[in-house]
This record gives sequence, C-alpha cells and structure tokens, in this order.
Amino acid sequence: MSVFSLLRARTASDFADWFRPGGEYLLRVADGMGFHTGDLPGFIDEAETAMRAGRTGADVAPAVNRLIAADLYADAAFGLPFLEWTPVWYELPLTPPVAYAEWRLRRVADQYAATIDHVSLPRFSRPGDVVSRGAPALESVSGFADRFAFADAILHLEWFDYVATECGIGVPPELIAETRSQTVGYYVGDLAVEDLDPTVRRLQYLLFTDDEWVRAVDERYGLGSSLLSVWERVCRRERERFGGA
Repeated sequence: MSVFSLLRARTASDFADWFRPGGEYLLRVADGMGFHTGDLPGFIDEAETAMRAGRTGADVAPAVNRLIAADLYADAAFGLPFLEWTPVWYELPLTPPVAYAEWRLRRVADQYAATIDHVSLPRFSRPGDVVSRGAPALESVSGFADRFAFADAILHLEWFDYVATECGIGVPPELIAETRSQTVGYYVGDLAVEDLDPTVRRLQYLLFTDDEWVRAVDERYGLGSSLLSVWERVCRRERERFGGA
C-alpha cells in the first residue's frame, strides 16, 4: 500500500485512526510545555470512540466536537501551503491528492462543527509570508531536507497554536511570536541552536515529535509509505538537533 490509499477514507470512522495521533500530539506538546490541558485526555478518548461509531454533531459533547473539528480543519489546511515550501518536482505531483484529502477532511470536520459555536478556519503561512532581510526566508535555505524541515518548523507551530487555542489551552501569544522569529533566524543561519531561548528550543523539540504522528498514521493504516518515511526521518533529525533543551 502507499499513502495514496488514504484517499479512500471518506467517513468519520475512516478518519478515527487519523485523528488519534493528532490528538495525542496536541496533548504531548501542551503537557511538555506545562500548559493546563484540563479534560483533554478524556476528550481524546471520547473523540476516537465517537468517530469509530460514526457519531457526529448532536450525538457528541460540544468540547469533543470542537476538538475533532479543530484537529481535522488544521490537518486539511496544512498540506497545500506546506507543499509550496518544497521543490517543484515534489510539489506538483502531490498537489492533486493533497487537495482531494483537504476536501475529504473538511467534509468530516464540518459534521463536528455544525452543532457548536463558531470554529475559526486556520490559515497557514506560504513562503512569501515569512521574510528575512527583506526577502522570503526560504531563499536562504537550500537542500530538500532543510527546506522540508523549515516548512514544518513554521507550520507545525501554527498548527499547534490554532488547535490549542480552539480547544481552550492557554498558549501565550508572545511565545508563539518569539518562537517564530527565532525559528526563522535559526533556519536562515543567523542563530545557532545554542543561541535559541531555552523555552523556544523546548517548544520546537516537542513540536518535532510529529515524527511520532507520522509513524502512528503509517502503522495504523498499514501503509508502509516511503513518503511518510522521509517525513519521519526529517522530523526525527530536527528533534535531535533541538534536543537537550
């Protein structure tokens, strides 16, 4: 099988194994930073149970609906902006399936957002949105793995900020802003990892545990995907670089 077999996923129950690693990732990062997570562990369990049973909307507690909707909306919005950070040879063949996956994820997320108060839709940065020395910062980063890592470092920060905020986890805006600024400085070569604020360094270390998210999705769906293996290796490499915070 390959990652493209995920395109057969259509229903809430089909995406239960997709949601669970994302919920655990959110909890892992928030707990690791010492943020108050309240009932989030129980909500993750309830969410997976509801999705497997195909229960949506009014049949699910509002806080669980919000968690599922936020997680899936964030995953849906992540892919296409991420591809813009990668070389054209990587971006072009993946754009159609990623766009289709976005549509599928949004349709399921809509079912959980329908009966709760407004859930905002996330927007993730394109390369032109991240500037260093008056030019797109990506122009200062070369090599597929480094561009891939830079994209993930910016976008998974935005993913976490969005989902955590939607779920009521108090993430300090100044921490997000400073992490973004220092992350750009690190990847364009203005800062060494030792120059990063310890809190920034720890947050990126935790965010790069998305290698565990990738591995969990691969294993849960039995994909054996070479694409996901590359993603996992790059994330693990970056986590090791930020390690020791």
